[in-house]
Amino acid sequence: MVFASDVITIEQDGPIGTVWLDRPNKLNAMGTAFWSDLPLAMQAVSSIEEVRVIIIAARGKAFTVGLDLIEFSGVSVGSGNSPAAKAQSAYREIKRMQQAFTAIADCHKPVIAAIHGYCLGGGIDLITAADIRIASKDAVFSIRETKLAIVADVGTLQRLPGIVSPGQVAELAYTGKDIDAARAEKIGLVNDLYDDVDTLHKAARSLAEEIAANSPLVVQGTKHILRANEGRTVEEALDYVALYNASHLQSADLMEAISAHIEKRPPTFTGE
Repeated sequence: MVFASDVITIEQDGPIGTVWLDRPNKLNAMGTAFWSDLPLAMQAVSSIEEVRVIIIAARGKAFTVGLDLIEFSGVSVGSGNSPAAKAQSAYREIKRMQQAFTAIADCHKPVIAAIHGYCLGGGIDLITAADIRIASKDAVFSIRETKLAIVADVGTLQRLPGIVSPGQVAELAYTGKDIDAARAEKIGLVNDLYDDVDTLHKAARSLAEEIAANSPLVVQGTKHILRANEGRTVEEALDYVALYNASHLQSADLMEAISAHIEKRPPTFTGE
C-alpha cells in the first residue's frame, strides 16, 4: 500500500482498514489536500486484498467541520476570460470534489462511518456515501451549506433522501440547522449511538469484525445488489439478482459454509 497525505492516514489491522481524517488541529476541515487525497486513500485501502471492511473515522475533537472556509476564502469560483469559461471551470471543479465522496459510495467493500463531535457541511456528504453510520452521543450534524448561501452540491441532496424521509431532508436542507445525535438516530441518519468516542471506535471495530467474518464474496455481492436495485422495479431487481447468483453459487465459500454447518464449526471464508 503506497499512500502519503498530510490530512488523511490509513491503518490496517487484519481484515479491517481504517481511513482516518487526520487534521485535528483544524477540526478536520476539508482543505485543498483533502479533496485530492480522499479518493486516493479509498483506492489504496480497498486495493488491499486482506481488507474486507473499511472504517472512516477522525482524529481530534470533531469528525469534520466541513469545507475549510479560511483556505477557500481567497479562491475564485471558476477561472477564465468569460462568464461561460468561468462556469465551465467551476463545473469541472465541483465534479472533481464530488468524486471524493463518490469514491466512498463506489467502493466495492463495505464502509462504516464512525462519527463524533461536529459533522457539518461536507461531513454530511461524506457520511451519506458510507454504507453504515454510527455516532457518539456528542455528535452534531448540519447541512451547513444553506447558512453559507450555497446549494449543497457534492452528494448530500442526492444521497440523504435514500436514508431519511423527504420531510426530514427538506427541513434540514432548508434550515441548515444543527441536530444532535439523538435526533440523528431517531430519523435514521445513524444506526446506533455510543457514550464517547473511544466506545464509538470500539463499536465500529466490533461491527467491522462481525461483517468481516462473513464471506467477502457474499458481502461485496450484497453491496453490489443493493446498489443495482436503485432505479429498477422489484421485478427487474429480482431478475438481476437471479442472474447474479446463477454465476456465483458455485463458490468455495458456499461449500465451506455448508461443511462448517454440518461439522458444527465456525466457517473459514477465503472469498473464492
